[in-house]
Amino acid sequence: MPQILVISHYTLLEARRTRLLLPLFAVLAAVLAIAFFVSELAVTESLRMQTTFYAAGARIAAVFIIAVHVIRSVTREFDDKGLDTLLALDLPRSHYILGKLGGFLVTGAVIGIVACLPLAWMAPPVATLQWGVALALELAVVSTFSLFCVIAFGQFVPAAAVVLAFYGLARSLTAIRLMSAHPLTGADTLSHEIGRWMIEGLALLMPALDQWPQSAWLIDAPVSWHVMLMRLLEAVLYVVLLAGAAMVDFHRRNF
Repeated sequence: MPQILVISHYTLLEARRTRLLLPLFAVLAAVLAIAFFVSELAVTESLRMQTTFYAAGARIAAVFIIAVHVIRSVTREFDDKGLDTLLALDLPRSHYILGKLGGFLVTGAVIGIVACLPLAWMAPPVATLQWGVALALELAVVSTFSLFCVIAFGQFVPAAAVVLAFYGLARSLTAIRLMSAHPLTGADTLSHEIGRWMIEGLALLMPALDQWPQSAWLIDAPVSWHVMLMRLLEAVLYVVLLAGAAMVDFHRRNF
């Protein structure tokens, strides 16, 4: 445990020294300014338009920043050979994964808190709290998957491409399922049935991230805390599975 905490501490220290929050503040300020502009263009429901636009933009920005930070942090250690020196010590490889993951999870939680702060002036407190918690859970899943991808590929571009594909598919999976269940033509063909079963199989394996932090919570009504509990359990499950997969892949690598 002390080794894991030390690695988590230095991971957080790296995020602070690389000024990770500066680009986050800049992007959120730009999104907030555009949201104010969009609200001025709206004839009615200007506050709803402003809240919806900011929530959507802040969510994308937070996911992008945490994914790039995780991949860049680990690839830098690969390229600088700092990981070779670290593993030459009496340090289990699983402790390295858990330490890095702990630092990334805390970083993602901080990013989620910062991203939902402007919503405190746009939406009810309970809805803002639920949206921020759901965003932090989404960032936890994305950061863990990013860690798994960079361990598996060892390079920035392939890992970033896979994370981007994963997030895009997870955000659009519900819509894809609806379209496959109710096609306009070819509903009785074998190819459609095969494709539909493949999509349903993906739905069992991947999180439906489009249902996590939703803008509707902010502008309509908060969800029940039972839904939030289910999101928490789902996030914990994916984090544990992805962390385990990263450990297995990290143990088989030769440095």
